[in-house]
Amino acid sequence: MSPDQLVALALIGLAAGLLAGLLGVGGGILMVPAMVLLLGFDQHVAQGTSLLVIIPAALTGSYTHYRNGHVVLREAMILAIGGIIGAAVGALFALSIPEDLLQRMFAGLLLVVGLRMLLPRDLFRRGRPSARSG
Repeated sequence: MSPDQLVALALIGLAAGLLAGLLGVGGGILMVPAMVLLLGFDQHVAQGTSLLVIIPAALTGSYTHYRNGHVVLREAMILAIGGIIGAAVGALFALSIPEDLLQRMFAGLLLVVGLRMLLPRDLFRRGRPSARSG
């Protein structure tokens, strides 16, 4: 691996960790596309690498939030159980999908989530009043 690639990986990791800590998003939102588009990683390799890298970043960010009283442990544990099972099933499924289809699925997810966040929140409420109205 060239020194340029090492620097690029370090910068991608730094940016992903910053986003994870700042916005609470998985660094994979940045890491996977950056590894694929900037460094030429295979989609499967980028996703697997991202999942492994997120462990220490998530632990560090989670501990910082926990220390400041911003973690609800019971709900976090329930989410973790589902997340562990879902991650195992999802990883097995991802390995059975051709790389080009997996890339399109990842891009579609980013597009849907991005559009959903850009559009007004009330657009997606089904007959429920918004928290601000009342």
